[in-house]
Amino acid sequence: MTGAARREQILAAARRVFAEGGYAASTDEVARAAGVSQPYVVRLFGSKRELFLETYRQASAQILATLGSVPAGPDAGKLMGDAYVGLLDDRDLLRLLMHGFIAGADEEVGRVARHTLGEAFRLFRERAGGTEDEARVFVAQGMLINVLLAVDAHRHPGEDDGMDGLVLCTLDRIARPS
Repeated sequence: MTGAARREQILAAARRVFAEGGYAASTDEVARAAGVSQPYVVRLFGSKRELFLETYRQASAQILATLGSVPAGPDAGKLMGDAYVGLLDDRDLLRLLMHGFIAGADEEVGRVARHTLGEAFRLFRERAGGTEDEARVFVAQGMLINVLLAVDAHRHPGEDDGMDGLVLCTLDRIARPS
């Protein structure tokens, strides 16, 4: 396996491990998941912080690339929302995003998180031609969707009437039980 392929293998494992355990997960756990030694992970990335940061940057870039791929037009807002929700079918991406917001106390992780939110806002305005309020609601709705999916709200209908109402009016297409 080439060095570049091994690096991608480690980043994929880190995505799974950090999604599960957050920043508290260790480079040893990542190494085991990738099938490499812990010193090799540290040699490639320098530290757990740098590994987490690179993994988080990749996830953020994936989101922005997906939103940015939606062409401008009258349906852009809906298409961007659908594209974002489609990304969140990847539970590791969803959970890594949530852990990144928690780890945002780290200045660089926070910078990536702020950039991602700001770019989602800008892209919505650019593609959908929306107002600042519409773009703010788009970003806020995305965050609400993250939280609802992170707690598997859509998989527990009937457990709480208020949550059922929130799921139905927020998640729309994925709110229906599978």
